[in-house]
Amino acid sequence: MSIVITGNPGTGKHTISSILAKDLGYTILDLNQIAIRHGIFEKKDSTRDIDTKKLAKIIKGMIAKDTIIVGHLAPYVVDRSQIKLAVILRKNPYKLISIYKRRGYPKAKQTENAASEILGVTAYDSIKKFGLKKSYQVDTSDITIKQTVNKVKLILKKKFRGNNVDWLGMVAKKNDFAKFFPNR
Repeated sequence: MSIVITGNPGTGKHTISSILAKDLGYTILDLNQIAIRHGIFEKKDSTRDIDTKKLAKIIKGMIAKDTIIVGHLAPYVVDRSQIKLAVILRKNPYKLISIYKRRGYPKAKQTENAASEILGVTAYDSIKKFGLKKSYQVDTSDITIKQTVNKVKLILKKKFRGNNVDWLGMVAKKNDFAKFFPNR
């Protein structure tokens, strides 16, 4: 059974995937590393734009039983029939901004990624691609890495259906749209 761990940058995908792979005896397919290794990206400012069509073709034959496919591009390159479930890691956008600052992301990239999290773009695209019954959101904002791993394990055992996440409502309550959606 292969699983996807996806979410916006800074939500904990690689950390959680590494621990899960070790605990479950799974192998990891890191979508970003595969794209870099195959040179299927264009460097644009401080980011890499990955050719998702080429990446989808490359990974199709790489996905095997007991694989964790990790990356924010999963809903755009992984076929629904190749996985048992998808876990979408989510994090409070205010906390993401501080993570992006520590990582040295340019201001525009910080805002773009946080806005994507607020709108639930990766979650929406994952649910659309993999289906509601295969997609589970986990809010990592206020829980430890160990607690996040345990929630994913509960999902695998069908003992946890995931979290409902609504950052849009939170941002609206704080009247903070201009902070995350400038010039709009």
